[in-house]
Amino acid sequence: MHSTKTDIKIKPNAKRVILQELSLNELRTKNVINKIFGLDQTEASIILKKVMADLSTRHINLDEKLLQNFSKISNTIENTNSLLAEQKLLLGAYFSKEYSVEAAALFNPSIVLAPGSNEDDDTIDFVMSLRATGEGHISSIEFVNGSIHNSNITIEKQSGFCETGQVEINNNHLKEVGQNIEDENYLKANYDLTFDKNIKLNERVLFPHSPAESMGMEDLRLVKFTDNGKIKYYGTYTAYNGKSFRVQLLETEDFEKFSIRTLHGKAVVDKGMALFPRKINNKYMMIGRQDGENLYYMQSDNLYNWESAEKFIQPTLPHEYIQIGNCGSPIETSEGWILLLHGVGPMRTYVLGACLLDLNNPQKILGYLKEPLLFADEEEREGYVPNVVYTCGAIRHKENLIIPYAQSDSSSSFCITKISELLNSMKY
Repeated sequence: MHSTKTDIKIKPNAKRVILQELSLNELRTKNVINKIFGLDQTEASIILKKVMADLSTRHINLDEKLLQNFSKISNTIENTNSLLAEQKLLLGAYFSKEYSVEAAALFNPSIVLAPGSNEDDDTIDFVMSLRATGEGHISSIEFVNGSIHNSNITIEKQSGFCETGQVEINNNHLKEVGQNIEDENYLKANYDLTFDKNIKLNERVLFPHSPAESMGMEDLRLVKFTDNGKIKYYGTYTAYNGKSFRVQLLETEDFEKFSIRTLHGKAVVDKGMALFPRKINNKYMMIGRQDGENLYYMQSDNLYNWESAEKFIQPTLPHEYIQIGNCGSPIETSEGWILLLHGVGPMRTYVLGACLLDLNNPQKILGYLKEPLLFADEEEREGYVPNVVYTCGAIRHKENLIIPYAQSDSSSSFCITKISELLNSMKY
């Protein structure tokens, strides 16, 4: 099976930072505030000017962000109305910190056609998500946008800014699944995230906002979903709090406003759930693992509730003896659904594979690639997690399958496969 790897390499950039609150206990907070108030006006002014000179080019509206962090400690200060604007900014600076969202790794991409693009157009625009990991192994979701023309992939240059959006708790969907939940941490896991229209797509970062995902938002699997002519983008991801994980669903129509919702039901276990791009027989369909080893097929009348799952693919080839999993949502062709797989073999080596599922009955396997579609070469096997290639989703462009993939959890690239060759290489 022949796949062409591109020379594109998307590497982590430690300069991409967000501004966060520096949280101290009450005693330390008061001690720091008292020290700041002990500065004479000239010295305080010099410190603030240096902060602004060093960091104003790294953040959009730095003043506004510093004042937001000042407001979080203002309740420990008497008569804040008497403070000068410079004093508030300096206090905000002392209680702020930068976090480099992708300093450790940038990997596990997923890709969808951008709004307005069609897979049969000569030139298509795409939106790609990436899992970014920084200090403390905290994962967030970033975006890259670009275009493809005649198999030439172009990535839009990033500005260097990162913005995290505005959050509002929203639990309206719980009524649809008949849930009456009072746990505060659970309710906080459901929220809306909105970005200003002036913030570019590749500047938007989905950083953990709820206790359920405090240690990471991992491996988003995006899909462009069509239902009765209406298009919506969904993505399942793993929310991790350092001890346990749950499956969350991201929803958006424009990549400006995102809704984050918790999935429910007995079948919502393990990781790697991926939604089909449309209903089949008037039901939502999902592929995922239930036991860490095998793939299961799920269907539901309700997008947020998944009660049953049936095992339908087990590891049978040497390169997948440890486990198999899906690599994003199935891709529809006239011959059937192409489902990209990852297999884990000796030395915990991850490779990509594929199978073909029946269009109307996806539990029926029509073909299976016996050899890996993609594996790490000598230049790709070194990284944060060695010997790994991995993807969370691909797209079709005319006769080609465009697969973004991670290289040993450190950087990402693309490979291109002709769909006809892939189909012919599967053993029917």
